[in-house]
Amino acid sequence: MSSTIGSSSTSGAASASALITSTGIGSGLNISAIVSSLTSAYGAAQTNQLNAQQTSLNSQVSAYGTFTSALDTLQATLSTLETPGTLAGYDATVGDTTIASATASSDAAAGQYSLEVKNLATSATLTSAPVASSSTAIGTGTLTLTVNGASSSIAIGTNDNTLAGIAAAINAAPNNPGVTASILTASDGSRLVLSSSATGAANAITATTSGGDGGLSSLVTNLTQTQAAQDASFTINGFAATSPNNVVSGAISGVTLNLTKASAANTPTTLTISADTSAAQTSIGTFVTALNGVLTSIQTLTGYNATTQTAGALQGNATLESFQNQLENILDTVNSGSTTGIQSLADLGITADADGNYDSNATTLTNALSSSLSGVSSLLGGTNGIATQINNLITQYTQPGGLLPTINQGLQSSLSNVSIQQQELTQELANYSATLTAQYNAMDAAVASLKETQTYLNAEFNPTSSSSSSSSNSSLSAGNTST
Repeated sequence: MSSTIGSSSTSGAASASALITSTGIGSGLNISAIVSSLTSAYGAAQTNQLNAQQTSLNSQVSAYGTFTSALDTLQATLSTLETPGTLAGYDATVGDTTIASATASSDAAAGQYSLEVKNLATSATLTSAPVASSSTAIGTGTLTLTVNGASSSIAIGTNDNTLAGIAAAINAAPNNPGVTASILTASDGSRLVLSSSATGAANAITATTSGGDGGLSSLVTNLTQTQAAQDASFTINGFAATSPNNVVSGAISGVTLNLTKASAANTPTTLTISADTSAAQTSIGTFVTALNGVLTSIQTLTGYNATTQTAGALQGNATLESFQNQLENILDTVNSGSTTGIQSLADLGITADADGNYDSNATTLTNALSSSLSGVSSLLGGTNGIATQINNLITQYTQPGGLLPTINQGLQSSLSNVSIQQQELTQELANYSATLTAQYNAMDAAVASLKETQTYLNAEFNPTSSSSSSSSNSSLSAGNTST
């Protein structure tokens, strides 16, 4: 009997070893689900803590990013305001636009002038006598062209002694003094035309020849001046002035004239220089909008919304509150020493409302710009101007090594540490899960082995009673090992 039992036990052990390859076969338990639940419970507290830290840190990074973006937008509006020359502008208007046009820089001054154009500046033009065609042979020699003291000697040989060849040689000369050659063909033949590229009396063209067979000399000797080089002549408020070209920038301070046609005799037109407030209004309006963007971001990020019952990601943050206090101190600047009547932002119509944001009164701003553009520029720009101070404040916070980059670097370091801890926890939970799985599988194999032994014993002692075997199996499955 013992021999038989030993043989059967070995068979049962082999069967049990095969059964444990399918988890829970012996015990009927869902081992995978049990291990998963126990592992989750084991790591739940630490997992939740790390996830909460990660969410908080990401929220802070995003909040500081929002604030920095608002600062960048505000800073981009300051360059125009802090440089008085770019904020102050003037318009130049010519009554008769067919005579001239004009532009004015920030160096101009408001005023009205009388302008009369006597004649435009012109360039010199010399034209030769006609020959049969552009390919007609002219002659050889050395052609020397002189304009305003600059000369170029051009050798004309047998390969380029035609009218077209001469023109090409002139245009290709490396030290050409500013003369363009072309061919004019009419019913009586072709002509060489020499034109100065610059206007003004000083830019007359002188052409001479030397050497050669005499044909080139004959062509040059018969050149006719078809247009004289002359300066532009005009009057401003009755005072005569000239210019070598038709773009005149020195006649009126800060004003550039573009002369386009001679006036009718004794018929001057008006030139009006007036303050241009549109550009300043646009720049100041853009500044106010960006300023409110910064203040709104601070309120949202550091405050509490009673309606939604949610706190900002940086509620009570000392960094943002400190920036707001410094910014408001700058905005409250009063230039008591100003003699223009423009002493504060309120004089520009820019005032804070009940919510802490700033409103702009267009009428007040227009009046301030019209009455004293220089006063507005002085308040906003220059060394101690409001825009300059705000720019310096923002730079202190955002420059490399500044407060905001340092804070962001710290947050990123904390996020990196949290990530490392999460990776370590993941590995710890994996090890814990593996240990539990091994233990439950060992238990399952033991139960499977016991069931196999029970089945064998039932068959040996009562081979005809299936009900007894079934009952015994049920008892063993329930944990009752009594036979």
